[in-house]
Amino acid sequence: MPRELLLQVTPEIASNEMLLRDYLSKQIKVSANEIQHVVILKRSIDARQKAIKINLKVSIYLKGEPFQEYKIELPDYKNVSTAQEVIVVGAGPAGLFAALQLIELGLKPIVIERGKDVRGRRRDLKAINRDHIVDEDSNYCFGEGGAGTYSDGKLYTRSKKRGDVTRILELLVAFGATGDILVDAHPHIGTNKLPQIIQDIREKIIECGGQVLFETRLTDILIKNNEVQGIVTQSGDTILANKLILATGHSARDIFELLDKKKVLIEAKPFALGVRAEHPQSLIDSIQYSCDYRGEHLPPAPYSIVKQVNGRGMYSFCMCPGGVIAPCATSPGEVVTNGWSPSKRDQATANSGIVIELKLEDFKPFAKFGALAGMEFQKSIEQKAWHLAGQTQKVPAQRMVDFTQNKVSSSIPKTSYVPGTTSVEMGQVFPGFLSQILREGFTEFGKSMRGYLTNEAILHAPESRTSSPVRIPRDAVSYEHLEIKGLYPCGEGAGYAGGIISAAIDGEKCALKIAETLKI
Repeated sequence: MPRELLLQVTPEIASNEMLLRDYLSKQIKVSANEIQHVVILKRSIDARQKAIKINLKVSIYLKGEPFQEYKIELPDYKNVSTAQEVIVVGAGPAGLFAALQLIELGLKPIVIERGKDVRGRRRDLKAINRDHIVDEDSNYCFGEGGAGTYSDGKLYTRSKKRGDVTRILELLVAFGATGDILVDAHPHIGTNKLPQIIQDIREKIIECGGQVLFETRLTDILIKNNEVQGIVTQSGDTILANKLILATGHSARDIFELLDKKKVLIEAKPFALGVRAEHPQSLIDSIQYSCDYRGEHLPPAPYSIVKQVNGRGMYSFCMCPGGVIAPCATSPGEVVTNGWSPSKRDQATANSGIVIELKLEDFKPFAKFGALAGMEFQKSIEQKAWHLAGQTQKVPAQRMVDFTQNKVSSSIPKTSYVPGTTSVEMGQVFPGFLSQILREGFTEFGKSMRGYLTNEAILHAPESRTSSPVRIPRDAVSYEHLEIKGLYPCGEGAGYAGGIISAAIDGEKCALKIAETLKI
């Protein structure tokens, strides 16, 4: 039987197989030559002390002990070309994993996606970065793989109670992700590697008889006697089916407007909003690792901060070590920021959303929009930022200390945000109460992380697409919409997920609920 050990080692030992074997041999008092295999089961960094350690959980196999490498394989997907059809709207993680689960259950998914495939999206991303042109159907938020494909690929989730995280991670490995995502405490694929995995998932769906239709935008849902009958696309085509998984993501405002117009029950949902802060990665390393240089064996340091300021939560969101800030607007006349990291996290800067919890009462000035009040609040800030920064994809920017002191920054250095920045006093972007909380919050952040509050840090505004501003209510047991039979609100856009893993889990659950109703 293999021996399992929990241990703390130096970063150098953790990153060198021979050094790790030597260390383990002393721990279990056998010769290093007697160790046949070492399997790392879990890995995390402990940076609480000046001497940084790596926490490892390992299995040790000695010579003569049976060892079989655990190989992750795809499920036995059926050919569903002639099976009952289920419409899946949206090819983000919720939609794609719903489609895979439907195939596994013997149902045929018809996936429609308003944007382009992962390769086709690249030209439109270049256009928004270089030419400030926003394609409303193809951008960082819309297109195959959803918002996560070209905005980081983080796989860390706190939603373990919602479903089987390991199953989703193993499926990603089976489709080509590195096995490290099963081991690391905060797994991450990287924007440069995720597109190929997404493409392979799509090809599997098609190979099994499912359909994937790109540049196909939903314009109407056919409903009769409070039951789904099918959908209509922007080209006027009708697709009939009485089961519809609506997995359109948190930025599909036209879908929220469609549901509201058709008097399908939706409700305003609180979300968080703020700025994206960029520091030199070396500065974050020195703060987090308490050293001048992190060395070759430690990864670029992340950070996580949560504070209560004036009764509101203010916290870091989607922190990207060694990453860049991206333009994530989905319509002309607005600017939006987000962040991402390549798999090696080897960029010179670190960025994070720094956001504040909003409350439904904050949307009162937009009360006439009913359930869309939060969305209109969000939209108003994005549009104001666009005007203030010069009506291009440049964003308002300010040095962090200057912001806390209500001073317009005399200069803004070049940042990782390619379209560029305009020096603006951030108090003009946000309502007064939000600006005040941000100012006080950054001062508090500086007390927790000595050196964090600095004019080397540049704030970009706004970070506004943290989650959906609308919830599409569904039954807690059946996952069907509360009023419309056959409609399954799903993932981030419906208000039931927050990130790749939780969205994928929710997609699978919706597919399973459909199979239950069909008694499959």
